[in-house]
Amino acid sequence: MSTQAEKLPLRIKLAYGAPSFAGAGMAIPIAIHLTIFYSDTILVPLGLIALVKALARALDALTDPFMGWLTDSTRSRWGRRRPWILFGAPAAALSFYLMFSPPDGLAGANAAAWFAATYIGYYVFHTVYIIPHNGLGPELTLDYNERSTLFGIREAFVVLGTLVAAVAPPIFIQTLGGAREGYSGFAALLGVLLVGLYLNLVMQIRERPDFTSRAPNPLVPGLRRVFRNRAFRILLAVYLTSATTGAIPGLMMPYFTKYVLQPENPDTWLAAFLAVYFGAGFLFLPVWIWLARRFEKKPVWLASFIPSITGSGALFFMGPGDIWPTFFILIWAGAAFGAGLFLGPAMQADVIDYDELYTGKRREAQYGALWSIMQKFVIIPSMSIPLAILATAGYLPNVPQTEEVQFAIRAIFGLGPAATASAALLIGLLYPISRKVHQEIWDGIDRLKQGQSAIDPINGHRIPPYSERHEDEDLGWYLDHYTSGELQMVMARGTRALKGRIAWLLAGSLAVLALSVFAVTAEVQLDAKPGIMAVLYVVTGGLALAALLFHFIRWRAMDRLEQVDHRVITGHIELNQLLKGHEVDLTPEPGAAGR
Repeated sequence: MSTQAEKLPLRIKLAYGAPSFAGAGMAIPIAIHLTIFYSDTILVPLGLIALVKALARALDALTDPFMGWLTDSTRSRWGRRRPWILFGAPAAALSFYLMFSPPDGLAGANAAAWFAATYIGYYVFHTVYIIPHNGLGPELTLDYNERSTLFGIREAFVVLGTLVAAVAPPIFIQTLGGAREGYSGFAALLGVLLVGLYLNLVMQIRERPDFTSRAPNPLVPGLRRVFRNRAFRILLAVYLTSATTGAIPGLMMPYFTKYVLQPENPDTWLAAFLAVYFGAGFLFLPVWIWLARRFEKKPVWLASFIPSITGSGALFFMGPGDIWPTFFILIWAGAAFGAGLFLGPAMQADVIDYDELYTGKRREAQYGALWSIMQKFVIIPSMSIPLAILATAGYLPNVPQTEEVQFAIRAIFGLGPAATASAALLIGLLYPISRKVHQEIWDGIDRLKQGQSAIDPINGHRIPPYSERHEDEDLGWYLDHYTSGELQMVMARGTRALKGRIAWLLAGSLAVLALSVFAVTAEVQLDAKPGIMAVLYVVTGGLALAALLFHFIRWRAMDRLEQVDHRVITGHIELNQLLKGHEVDLTPEPGAAGR
């Protein structure tokens, strides 16, 4: 299939991208203003705020793969994506407004409960609409360049929404007469925009019938097959490496401005720094889109790491009074801000096409969910560990800081992101999909649909047509509940051995979860700052819960395994080697067809 003539009308691109203006606008108050609003205005203890935030983000990460499977499995006259968007966006908007509008007089435990309910509710409903939204994008066009433009327009709205949200809260607070009134008014405006823009998306965009009618796939096998995709693993590794310091810029910029640069009006300069950083990202975004279309995605994507690495590194050398040097450094670093935002999703869409070459399936939402869950778990420590490091170095609020604290702020804010961006750049060099490779992927998909073999353009291996694979599709998906090693265990020692293995995995996951819960309750003190260990216990507990659910699904599916012929299992193991990119001869043995 030639995808080069598949163009999208501008109204569709705008309808898809515009909701991200409100969505990104909500992210800034949550990342920068929410904590101090609840600690200093609503008077909720910092320790409890940190605990709620960690728990909410861990739960948010766990719901992502389930939502990906759910939207891929939905069948309705509205399609797979739009019904969930239509439900999730208003619910998230209401939760966001309530989060910044606690009733007057609410204090203590009641205020903490309000914060927990609205904060967790927001992230649950955010998942309900954002996973289908992300899954919808790669389906709208299969064209290599059109995807760059589509996601570029969406990220232009992201950057613009971020820019507005960076400078608007102080204006609302001053205009409406206080922090409560200002944040509540701003939250109401963003909520109305989110609902209206997503309603426009649902009304303007129609899902592709050839995708909405495709059969869904099971949750656990679907996740396992996603990880077989080498190109996806490389792309995921890049973003996970960057995400290890992902929360640091927003978290540390107020401290860097106030205690390292020490201007007379730190709040004013903070707003100016945010504005110039995101403003540069918005203004240079069309340049990055043009470069990606002219020179392909990968080289432009890798080039966009350079301003981030050099800009972050330069910030480490700033000190008291270096206002204008910081200003221009942020312009340089911000110029590349938007490039990664649109090139990542555009390249992920190409990776999903590569998956279809081997599987014949479209699993946009499952890929998006895995992308999201891994990043969210990785980013949680960077939300709290820097604060604990500052406390250990001797940080005290609202007083001049010691040289040790200032050094810690500069190192965390500058050297941390520079180091992870450098590592991500090196990993990104391994990414294998170019414009030529992408077209060859689609040519191969067309050949397989016609019953012919295809060649993997990345490793050169022959991919046999589905008719030569000699495996019932439903049975193949079922067997992917288990690894090739586990299936070999079944053939050698029977299903009882595998049951014992999964029982131990279940018991181990449950034990880690229980210990994590106990450790969190013992570690966290409501009148103290969040500690490093409390956050790590929450992350460990979240991962243990994910593992518990994963192995429970596998345990429940095991009864059917006893009925599967061992020759079928052997064929499935060989097919798995093919799907991992290994050369495999799937020609059946003489007489095998009649077995």
